[in-house]
Amino acid sequence: MAKIQLNGRKISVKQKLSITGLLTKYKIDHKKVAIELNGKIISKNMYKKKIIKANDKIEVVHFIGGG
Repeated sequence: MAKIQLNGRKISVKQKLSITGLLTKYKIDHKKVAIELNGKIISKNMYKKKIIKANDKIEVVHFIGGG
């Protein structure tokens, strides 16, 4: 298990979990969010390749439509 910070909360996740795996676990639609990993925005084409490590800080930002 790896301990990470997700939107300010400390959680434990499986080793070798990708960002896509994290979004799936928490039932978050990857099309409607932006991911910041350790202060850097991650492009959507990297979600499957980017593996979460211990002590990573992840922020999930949801897009909200309106006008």
